[in-house]
Amino acid sequence: MATNRTPSMNRLLLLLTLLPLGLAIFAFVLQWRGDGDLDDPTGRWPGHHSAAFPGMENSSPSSESASSSSVSTRSHSSDCAEILGSSSKPSFPYYRGWKFGFESDPKPKICITTSTSAGLEQILPWLFYHKVMGVVQFFLFVEGKAAKPHVSAILESIPGVKVIYRTQDLEEKQARSRIWNETWLAGFFYKPCNYELFVKQSLNMEMAIVMAREAGMEWIIHLDTDELLHPAGAAEYSLRRLLADTPSDVDLVVFPNYESSIEKDDIKDPFSEVSMFKKNYDHLPKETYFGMYKEATRGNPNYFLTYGNGKSAARIQDNLRPNGAHRWHNYMKTPKEIKLEEAAVLHFTYTKFSDLTSRRDRCGCKPTKDDVQRCFMLEFDRAAFIIASTATEEEMKNWYNEHVVWNDKQLNLKLLRKGILTRIYAPMSIIQGLRELGVFASAIEAGQTHLKQKLASAENKTESSISKSTGSLSQSSSARKIMEVNVFTDSAIPPLSPPGPGLDHTFRL
Repeated sequence: MATNRTPSMNRLLLLLTLLPLGLAIFAFVLQWRGDGDLDDPTGRWPGHHSAAFPGMENSSPSSESASSSSVSTRSHSSDCAEILGSSSKPSFPYYRGWKFGFESDPKPKICITTSTSAGLEQILPWLFYHKVMGVVQFFLFVEGKAAKPHVSAILESIPGVKVIYRTQDLEEKQARSRIWNETWLAGFFYKPCNYELFVKQSLNMEMAIVMAREAGMEWIIHLDTDELLHPAGAAEYSLRRLLADTPSDVDLVVFPNYESSIEKDDIKDPFSEVSMFKKNYDHLPKETYFGMYKEATRGNPNYFLTYGNGKSAARIQDNLRPNGAHRWHNYMKTPKEIKLEEAAVLHFTYTKFSDLTSRRDRCGCKPTKDDVQRCFMLEFDRAAFIIASTATEEEMKNWYNEHVVWNDKQLNLKLLRKGILTRIYAPMSIIQGLRELGVFASAIEAGQTHLKQKLASAENKTESSISKSTGSLSQSSSARKIMEVNVFTDSAIPPLSPPGPGLDHTFRL
């Protein structure tokens, strides 16, 4: 029996015949483009036709590998070379066509200020990651390893980076700061270790505000080099977009902090090896936070090992001042502040076993309960200092695994399901992409010429221009010029632990 076919049925049969054939041809074309010599503009590194990172202007993928190798042989640390080394193949598609902040007039203009003594293996990934996030200017107040010529010269060669040394002139200027004549920071004066650092950071932040205004910046953030901003919740993964969408009447934007939760005790490069973080109280339901508090603390003094009150970005305006390392304030008004519901600052704290001894070596306090009380603000820092000062290497390792490393996979899975812990891979992927593109190696290579010039210049100068001492700031009141005496009841906000059971659950910071 014959079947009558309508015109619509004929068209359907034709479509079903041609569709597989078309898909096959399309797949063949894609394969041909990938294996052949056809030029794909989307695969080009933007430096081919536009501004590139320092040192990449005349480099090709083949020469990039060679330059990376030569840089590694000149490196002062094998760990640094391993962490900052590059592959010769730009394989991270996120950066195709990205100009890395070289737009003629980026908006808003964001700057970061920090006080650091870290080395290149930590500073370079931190710096270029935030360049990708949209930061255009960095004010680096350097001491220790960061102030050494082979490190600082490379930092100075990077566009958008201003390096400020702790010279005698800087200390004299800060000794005349109006901060010394006010009450909001007075509780931290003339105390050792963490308190001294807190005052030094506040004075550096005050100077950075002036520098930021002169550079035409619109937002300023104080961030340590063991912290990465995580702009979740923005229309795109970009700090610039996040702040551009902030209402114009908002003065301060608070980023609650997430704390790293490491899963092994032999981490070398925290930014590339740590993906698990403990969420901030502000980003959790109260019943979840307090219901899981005991399991989340694992016998430690508090929910977080260190601080829990986040960091903030401030809109640059008249009368802006620091309010400790975690916040900003204004001399003439109460700033309007918002706290972000998704974005966070990722704090990589005690991620390396060596952090125990390095923190110990930066402080001259005695390992007694009374002495650490006056040296450290947070209970875990006090306990860690005592252990690092009194225990054997094996005892330290055991203590570190018990209190810092998350070895219990079943507990980790439970807290991940409850939302206490979370996995965040974006920063890790971005930094790995930068490494594979040779960005860090190229920056080091570009800084070699500047380093040679700097070393030659240093031979003709006395070493007295840069203070070698990490002692207390000058305490001579006669050396300070009283600019203006204002009394404010609001004290500087120190690093604070999150709330514990039985405390005020409003957690106002």
